[in-house]
Amino acid sequence: MDLHHRLFDTPPAADDDGRWADSGAMALTGGAAPTLPPRSLMPVLRSLENELAARTAELGTRVDVDAVALLGERAAIAGLTRRGRTSCGGSTRLLRARDGWLAVALPRPDDVALVPAWLGTDDVARGIEGRDAVEGIEAGVLLGLACARLGETTTSCHAVRWQRHGGAAPRRSLRDALVVDLSALWAGPLCGHLFTSAGARVVKVESASRLDGARGGPPAFFDLLHAGQESVVLDLRAERDRLRSVVRAADIVIDASRPRAMSQLGVDVHDIAAGGTVWVSITGHGRDGPGAGRIAFGDDAAVAGGLVAADGGGPVFVADAVADPLAGMVAAVAALDRFAAGGGWVVDVSMARVAAWCAVTHPPPDPWTGPAAPPRARRAAGTAAPPGRDTARVLRELGA
Repeated sequence: MDLHHRLFDTPPAADDDGRWADSGAMALTGGAAPTLPPRSLMPVLRSLENELAARTAELGTRVDVDAVALLGERAAIAGLTRRGRTSCGGSTRLLRARDGWLAVALPRPDDVALVPAWLGTDDVARGIEGRDAVEGIEAGVLLGLACARLGETTTSCHAVRWQRHGGAAPRRSLRDALVVDLSALWAGPLCGHLFTSAGARVVKVESASRLDGARGGPPAFFDLLHAGQESVVLDLRAERDRLRSVVRAADIVIDASRPRAMSQLGVDVHDIAAGGTVWVSITGHGRDGPGAGRIAFGDDAAVAGGLVAADGGGPVFVADAVADPLAGMVAAVAALDRFAAGGGWVVDVSMARVAAWCAVTHPPPDPWTGPAAPPRARRAAGTAAPPGRDTARVLRELGA
């Protein structure tokens, strides 16, 4: 059975609702009352736990995670709560258009400043309600905004797609593996954290002009995802040769930028993969096709895939930016699978496609009447390295 079917064809279990309530994820889902997610989400989370444990055990160090509780870790650390049709983090809203629902993410001041050019008003809700959903998305995407129509991404494509570009011998251990993490925020860093937990050497590479935005959030969350990793900071435009040398030395690269970003830096992803590297690309809407240039965050990507709950008055958000941790775990499992098979792959993980495959079936409208535990977070294994602490040594060791 291939990886897709192992992850997304698992049947529900009798204790799924109870695990959701006990995990803290239910406390982050819904409006006035905590709410159940789509029925197909919990089976995927159980499959991710099993696959992570099995794949890492085969490669030397078994990693066991409570995938359901992991969805609430950022909220537990930052003190976030459920807010119905406003995301837990507060920057994304579910708004009714003339013909459906849109998720609109405005996490940055520059995004807010673009709203009048997008909608002709600074009142987002009023501007959206007067438009068709598709019209609203097309105009927003042209301006570089993260917005999505509810359920626009279907299960017509697998959640993970890959291309073979080279050949390398199958691997049996992560202990001598080098993972280079070019990503930021949550999905990619979670993938890197899982590799750190499995014993791989993980080097986090950041741009000198734009450090990981998560460094500005709760330090405990950044520590949780980055403790035990090395930190390299490069002027990515001025030090392109060094960047290429670093990624060529990697067994696995984690990248969460839009495809054109690497091309603009002179990095040919397919050429790097042809040398035996597993290049893991986490995007909002996929590496290819009309969505390749779109930006996305965890909440709007989840809505694009239809991964929402309902409170009787319409859709509400599931957990906290749920497509981020889901995509991070899926990316880790897919990378482990391809690494063990021998490297030389580009692995395309779309947050919206992952969300769509987690939202195939929805729960009945009966409300949850039991208790819902608050979200919780694991203790970090240490303190994350300050920016650039290991730059000179790592570049010297890798011949960059």
